[in-house]
Amino acid sequence: MSVAYDDSVGVEVSSDSFWEVGNYKRTVKRIDDGHRLCSDLMNCLHERARIEKAYAQQLTEWARRWRQLVEKGPQYGTVEKAWMAVMSEAERVSELHLEVRASLMSEDLEKIKTWQKDAFHKQMMGGFKETKEAEDGFRKAQKPWAKKLKEVEAAKKAHHAACKEEKLAISREANSKADPSLNPEQLKKLQDKVEKCKQDVLKTKEKYEKSLKELDQGTPQYMENMEQVFEQCQQFEEKRLRFFREVLLEVQKHLDLSNVAGYKAIYRDLEQSIKAADAVEDLRWFRANHGPGMAMNWPQFEEWSADLNRTLSRREKKKASDGVTLTGISQTGDQALQSKPSSVSSYEKTQSYPADWSDDESNNPFSSTDANGDSNPFDEDTTSGTEVRVRALYDYEGQEHDELSFKAGDELTKIEDEDEQGWCKGRLDSGQVGLYPANYVEAIQ
Repeated sequence: MSVAYDDSVGVEVSSDSFWEVGNYKRTVKRIDDGHRLCSDLMNCLHERARIEKAYAQQLTEWARRWRQLVEKGPQYGTVEKAWMAVMSEAERVSELHLEVRASLMSEDLEKIKTWQKDAFHKQMMGGFKETKEAEDGFRKAQKPWAKKLKEVEAAKKAHHAACKEEKLAISREANSKADPSLNPEQLKKLQDKVEKCKQDVLKTKEKYEKSLKELDQGTPQYMENMEQVFEQCQQFEEKRLRFFREVLLEVQKHLDLSNVAGYKAIYRDLEQSIKAADAVEDLRWFRANHGPGMAMNWPQFEEWSADLNRTLSRREKKKASDGVTLTGISQTGDQALQSKPSSVSSYEKTQSYPADWSDDESNNPFSSTDANGDSNPFDEDTTSGTEVRVRALYDYEGQEHDELSFKAGDELTKIEDEDEQGWCKGRLDSGQVGLYPANYVEAIQ
């Protein structure tokens, strides 16, 4: 049956029409699809939650790594603080993404799971109760009409067969008239056959028209019953669609960090920290702490003392706590700037300068035999201090170019004592000189 019984349509509808026998199964399948779509949405949100967690972890690790690098690096002053603020931003954003992950898992995903369980009820024999109810409803509504449709198809087939037989009989009769070999009795039989076929055509036509009329009479009731079951399926699907819309709006709220007050505060604070960077202040600080503004014990006339039986080096003078009295100290004019509080710089943590000074070209920190200018005028003196053999307690991998790497059990030579940051200077047996954590080694007895 390829024609729909809707007068308002007025055109033939393909055999794919909903009204065709069995085509209601697409509507029934939609119920099973609804259950699968709930599972798909949960999987989608679960995967997004994993991405949020991974991103948060990556931000935290990135911030931790670069905070250490900047702290040990040469950057100083207010620009260092601004740089550090970028890492603080990453840590705070990481916390927000972990909150997004928690919302997706504990709220949105659980909400879908609960709704799916309440909306779809599994049967002992498999499938869902809602699917079976829809299947039974459509089958019951379609059964009477399908039975009459079958009768119409049978009547149509019989009528078309009778028409075909009539055409063949007429053709044989026409051919026999031109055949002189046939006797009158044979011609009579052919004529009777034509007459009988015409009667069969009339009978089958009448039966075909009758069955078709009965089908037409039952079609309105068939459509009404099918519409009723279909509307029930529509209502069930409407609940799912509205629920999905509600859940997706909740997901949007959780994902949209632009509406989170704390998110805006993060970037407001970051902007303020960066704008607070002051190049002039940083240059002034560097001048006072590492440049011409530093204090200097300029050479002064010293009275001879009986207690002083030898000439002390400038390094020894600096280390001595008693037994030496300087007759005078002159300071540069910029020294007064040091009384102003300044930020602790990572530059101070990793840089030290030789106290010995000599006119000898080899001891001049600003002299260089490197034609390309690659030598560092701030390289530390590696020959001062008492040398002590030590043994590594743990493995250590140098994080910077001026740090040593060793394995637990390795022996090396400590050439400078521990500084205020907990670092010592040492020399490996290979001759490499660098820094290492003081608590990673022990003295060899």
